[in-house]
Amino acid sequence: MNDLITHRAFLGEGEHDFCLTDAMITELEHQTGLGIGALQMQMMQLQFKADHLALIIRLGLIGAAMNPENAHRLVEAYVRNRPLGEVFPLALDILDARWNGKAETPDDIARNAEDDYARFVAEVAA
Repeated sequence: MNDLITHRAFLGEGEHDFCLTDAMITELEHQTGLGIGALQMQMMQLQFKADHLALIIRLGLIGAAMNPENAHRLVEAYVRNRPLGEVFPLALDILDARWNGKAETPDDIARNAEDDYARFVAEVAA
């Protein structure tokens, strides 16, 4: 189920999953003092607080089942004190995965087309 809202991206040492689960959204809202909709709006309008970027990324790592200490370590090493233009796209992608769901990959599209074709052939044969 979380596959629909999980974003996979490179951070620091390699590829990682990021997922803002319901519990992580509740924590994000608590720590920012904003509802998820208000936070999304601020992000889209470039009116966010810089610290929110690191928070989104850290909670996304934890929501994807990373140990909180490891998530903190990665954020301290590879997110804090980095150019905001480097960090912002990742934070926005994590939020976007939860807001809109994960975009279909070319493999997903091909698999769906094959399934549709198989259903069509079965209907014609029946």
